[in-house]
Amino acid sequence: DGDVLPGLALCSTATRARRTWELASAQWGTPPPVRLDGRLYGADAPELLDVVQETSAGVGTLLLVGHNPGLADLVLALAGDSLDDGALDRVRTKFPTSAIAVLAWRGPDWRALLPGTALLTSLLVPRGRRP
Repeated sequence: DGDVLPGLALCSTATRARRTWELASAQWGTPPPVRLDGRLYGADAPELLDVVQETSAGVGTLLLVGHNPGLADLVLALAGDSLDDGALDRVRTKFPTSAIAVLAWRGPDWRALLPGTALLTSLLVPRGRRP
């Protein structure tokens, strides 16, 4: 379902990331709760995974708003496969600003999320007017 509301958003404390979150969250009538986390700024994939694994088991869908190259590397590390044969190659080639990667994973809790265990279900690059 392309209209799933995240149970929690983790957002970098960087101004650009917070502004991205403000614009994105305004698209929902009631946005999900957000937690600003300075560890997301400049984090590599293993550091991002550590933050994700701290997520409460009650959160079913998690949204990360952060920075590259860490986010692209995290997508590549987690995605053991993709629904679209070319999606992982596109992430390797370029994961542009505002790109959205949707990964599906089923596990008992976030601590069990490990590299290669998720499925990349969508890769989107929104295009639109600049405010």
